[in-house]
Amino acid sequence: MTDLRVDLAGVALKNPIVVPSGTFGFGREYGQFFDLSELGAICVKGLTPLPREGNPAPRIAETPMGILNSVGLQNPGVDAFIAHELPELRKHDVKIIANISGNTPEEYGGMCEKLSAAGVDMIEVNISCPNVKAGGLAYGTRPEMAAEVTEIAKKSSTVPVMVKLSPNVTDITEIAKAVEGAGADAISLINTIRGMRIDVNTRRPILKMNTGGLSGPAVLPVAVRMVWEVANAVKVPILGMGGVSKGADAAEFMLAGAAAVAVGTASFADAYAPVRVRDELAAYAEKQGLARISELTGAVKPW
Repeated sequence: MTDLRVDLAGVALKNPIVVPSGTFGFGREYGQFFDLSELGAICVKGLTPLPREGNPAPRIAETPMGILNSVGLQNPGVDAFIAHELPELRKHDVKIIANISGNTPEEYGGMCEKLSAAGVDMIEVNISCPNVKAGGLAYGTRPEMAAEVTEIAKKSSTVPVMVKLSPNVTDITEIAKAVEGAGADAISLINTIRGMRIDVNTRRPILKMNTGGLSGPAVLPVAVRMVWEVANAVKVPILGMGGVSKGADAAEFMLAGAAAVAVGTASFADAYAPVRVRDELAAYAEKQGLARISELTGAVKPW
């Protein structure tokens, strides 16, 4: 059988399947369906220094082959996560990645200090949230600002730091090189693509905040392309995501250069999607005769 273990910036995962921030909460609900220890890692819902109520409803809209969301980082705050959610997650044999968002570099630094001291396995620095008015989008679209946040996160953390990139840029490799140069241990991509829907009867946007982030199968080709571009531009490992719903999708991301793959929006339609994708990926690897799943990473054959 193929060895499914992978290494993500020094964090050993039992398999390459991760659940990304924003789609899995803190694992409590999905833990009713399967043992969370089946996963390689859980990236928890995005955390901010203080609790956030998120954006007003309606904040979810269906689209062809995906959904738009404008949830707005609703969360209990970093202190409540450490006190109440992290102990529960630690009951499972799974790596914990804490996703953080801030309005200033100092806020990112403060959260990194708290979370690394609390014992998470990795910190994912979100510089790419498209549906929060302050902070996120600006940091993710300017190389110098992305580098500034990355640098302070690295100085403030004692665990590996992964930076989540925005696809809403002209050249994603510029941002990737900037965060790598600032010390990022890994890169995750892509976050959602900005989109909009309009109710033609009311003539109003369907989302209260007008626009939101598009995720689901519709974004997969864009995400695979961006992972491939970034993999050819930097040397740090990549967590690839965007529209993964089956094992073949995960294999595509790994062939493009990802060390591990996240299964997100698919979980809304099928709670077992992450485990199913893992099993389908394993079956594919065995059919290919691979000794280790990591052999797939970057193995795309150029024409």
